[in-house]
Amino acid sequence: MRHVIALDVGGTGMKAALVAADGRLLHRARRATGRERGPDAVVEDVLDFAAELRAHGERSHGEPAAAAGVAVPGIVDETRGVAAYSANLGWRDVPLRDLMAERLGGVPVALGHDVRTGGLAEGRIGAGQGTDRFLFVPLGTGIAGAIGIDGRVEAGAHGFAGEIGHIVVRPGGAPCPCGQRGCLERLASAAAVSEAWAAACGDPDADAADCAKAVASGDPRAAEVWGEAVDALADGLVTALTLLDPRTLIIGGGLAEAGETLFTPLRDAVRRRTTFQKLPDIVPAALGDSAGCLGAGLLAWDLLTADGTTVTDG
Repeated sequence: MRHVIALDVGGTGMKAALVAADGRLLHRARRATGRERGPDAVVEDVLDFAAELRAHGERSHGEPAAAAGVAVPGIVDETRGVAAYSANLGWRDVPLRDLMAERLGGVPVALGHDVRTGGLAEGRIGAGQGTDRFLFVPLGTGIAGAIGIDGRVEAGAHGFAGEIGHIVVRPGGAPCPCGQRGCLERLASAAAVSEAWAAACGDPDADAADCAKAVASGDPRAAEVWGEAVDALADGLVTALTLLDPRTLIIGGGLAEAGETLFTPLRDAVRRRTTFQKLPDIVPAALGDSAGCLGAGLLAWDLLTADGTTVTDG
């Protein structure tokens, strides 16, 4: 059966799949990224993982993968196929596309940014399916965004499109590793909420999920922490909405797992801040932590379509 390799490389783990032309996952696998062993070792592990997937496809489906798609964090030059920089993995200017193509015997390989790749999947087969313009915002350790337009995701001229986590929403606020102060992700990411709630409740192990539970139970300290995060998030999102005018705003990541504890006050806060802007639908992401892997599979199939290759189950 005709299939492609899909790999989603994260800071701590890798998710992979063999994906059929109709989107079915023929095989799934996970393994640790192993970043503690250094960037070169991580690159080798990624390549080895891809080779194992290729071998599994040959054994189980009678032919090697027709293409591969890889999603990685950090700054990604998708045109050149280079993982330019990743603070989490220690990468600088890794020609990952060419390295993987060589390891896989010359098959075409697509390299994408993890959030944009996840946004591609949410837009085509997830919460944004059928929407011509969407903004996908995962709220995790940091905050990024993917700008979806007519079935594709915008990378920008320099690969930074969608980095709304670095919109300054509280000038002079907490310092951000990017060099600014008061960035959105320093106030409204899952990591920021965890930090604020741990300080407020006095438990250093408390996290954002604990804060959400405390909000639901009526804890006023949790309500204050949560409210500050939601207000900051709404400020950042309205800035993004004013610039991008999406029909659908898709919120994902760990903080979105709080469900209506997040979405009810967030929708209200965004509504209060809009004036002339058209309020988009604000919906939870549908694909969970599979979005990056599914998006990588879409990138691989797109390569085959762009090359004029017939995409069918052989």
